[in-house]
Amino acid sequence: MTRIVAISGSRRAGSTTRSALRVALTAAEEAGADTELIDLGAVDLPLYHPDEDVQGDSEELTRTVREADGVIAGSPVYRGSYSSTFKNFHDFCGSEEYDYTAVGLLATAGGGSYGGTLEHLRSTFRNVHAWVVPHEVGISGASRAIDEDGRFRDDDLRDRTEKLGRIVVEHAERLQE
Repeated sequence: MTRIVAISGSRRAGSTTRSALRVALTAAEEAGADTELIDLGAVDLPLYHPDEDVQGDSEELTRTVREADGVIAGSPVYRGSYSSTFKNFHDFCGSEEYDYTAVGLLATAGGGSYGGTLEHLRSTFRNVHAWVVPHEVGISGASRAIDEDGRFRDDDLRDRTEKLGRIVVEHAERLQE
């Protein structure tokens, strides 16, 4: 069975990033995948140190990513890029974790600009040889687009997010062949 893991780079309790990733994961499940959410706000992951092999939950988290066929990476927009929480986790991962892995990207912005975040995510994932799918989701005004129960207020935005989950499954299955 195809395994899809979503990684939420948000630490916020009512995270719109996490809510949107759950919508994408539900669509991936409906497409036949086994899914899991890594909530980086709820794990023990100290700042990456290149001289330390294992720190906190790093071994378990990188193994989870390495065993995944596809990843949906989500981050809030912070200062025109992705969160430091996501960057710290990503520093633990390399091409071993993403070899033959389909990756979909999702960014949630409090305001209107998410393009730089998606571009930064895309380039860092390509740097570790991930297969970044062309479909990506940017959500501007995320706190207005997603309600407090994690539901999209806009059907088109929900559909695009669900499509991301399905496309990551499709590409992950192709890469397994």
